[in-house]
Amino acid sequence: MNNKGTGAVFCLIAAILAAARYIAAAVFMSNVTSWNAQLFQCGLDYVGSPLKIMAVISLIVGIVFLALGVCQDLRKTKKD
Repeated sequence: MNNKGTGAVFCLIAAILAAARYIAAAVFMSNVTSWNAQLFQCGLDYVGSPLKIMAVISLIVGIVFLALGVCQDLRKTKKD
């Protein structure tokens, strides 16, 4: 797999991790009868920050791999 494909996979992983954080908070808050933003924020705080940190790291790695893939393509086009 080339760098662009690897970067796209890491960006996909970042999106899945970010969504998993919100889904986990929603599952945690499933027994609540009334919802508001402050209560959902408490649910997000309960889930914690590891999913958020891993999503940000995956996104950064994905962007780096995408940039490397684009740079390699540009070098190849200049060479030809």
